[in-house]
Amino acid sequence: MNFALAERWVRNAEWDAAAEYLTGRARALEAAGAELLICVSNTLHRVHERFTAGLKIPFLHIVDPTAEAIRAAGFSRVGLLGTKPVMATDFLKRRYLEHFGITVLAPSPADQDVVDRIIFDELCRGQFLPASKARYLAIADQLHRDGAEAVILGCTEIPLLIGQADRPLLPMLDTVDLHVRAVVARALA
Repeated sequence: MNFALAERWVRNAEWDAAAEYLTGRARALEAAGAELLICVSNTLHRVHERFTAGLKIPFLHIVDPTAEAIRAAGFSRVGLLGTKPVMATDFLKRRYLEHFGITVLAPSPADQDVVDRIIFDELCRGQFLPASKARYLAIADQLHRDGAEAVILGCTEIPLLIGQADRPLLPMLDTVDLHVRAVVARALA
């Protein structure tokens, strides 16, 4: 997948273009013999209903394995770090709540801007700055003070900067890791 396209869609809210492109990719994968479809981008799940429409193969939503891990840990209120569209809108939060009974807290709008800027201007460009790591951890700590029992690392790049080792007492859930583990378990079943 062309990341430059994805970045443009996200930064400019070009969701119709994203849906059209991903629909073509999903249909090509099905035609090539794929037996399961996944999308490892939390942000691009915003249009998942459009790019999965009409497919005969199943789709494993990225929220589902993460939500199952949250419930298995006994949590019901979690924080969410991700791109601005992930944190500021409800397309993922709604799935967590409606399908799994999990309430999702987002950082303040100012902190959402910081998280998003670091993702696109640093992490996607291979820059892992100590100041940015400290800022992410401070935002995770604030989510915890606001009542989050765990924090969802809801963007592919975030675990490149922070992880469980950085906050041993605050569970951090890497959506990509959990998604991939669910796919492997499904394939081996």
